[in-house]
Amino acid sequence: MTRVPRGEARARLIEAARSLVRHRGFAATSVDELCAAAGVTKGAFFHHFPSKEALGVALVDDWTAMTGAMFAAHPYNTKADPLDRVFAYIDLRRELLGQPLPEFSCVAGTTVQESYETSPPIRAAAERSIRSGFDHVRRHLEEALAAHPVPGITADSLAQQFQVATQGGIILAKALNDPAPAREAFDHLERYLRLLFGR
Repeated sequence: MTRVPRGEARARLIEAARSLVRHRGFAATSVDELCAAAGVTKGAFFHHFPSKEALGVALVDDWTAMTGAMFAAHPYNTKADPLDRVFAYIDLRRELLGQPLPEFSCVAGTTVQESYETSPPIRAAAERSIRSGFDHVRRHLEEALAAHPVPGITADSLAQQFQVATQGGIILAKALNDPAPAREAFDHLERYLRLLFGR
């Protein structure tokens, strides 16, 4: 095995885990497979992570940081009307569905479905991740409701519906091996919001 440059093993392990978990799941991915995919020794693995669970937490936290930065940097954030930002966010979510199914799977959602009861640390990392996505869209929804009030509707409840559409759509896409249900979930969400806001 070619020696991995100093300081790269941890990042390589997380990158390998991101791919393997999205394709195979967390439980079905062994430490040996992670090491082989990352091109590192088992000793390097345990130097950086005391357990596979610790890698799982690091993986989900890395996913949260990576996706959070992507959404925060996207041009839709500059649209003047917050409701336009919300619709542009849905457009981006649809655009991501053009990738192969494993590539648009959510690492946090995939991992927590397998380990929410058996690994409290991974479940907590997944909660941080889901809440991060929730908080991002909620800020736009709060501004949209301030600019275009809708009695009886809260940004929290709408942001939760975004997570239901996102995670539920991915689960259906996996079950049916077809991205169409995920796309339709966003289509329904957009239709609902357009009716709600009179757009």
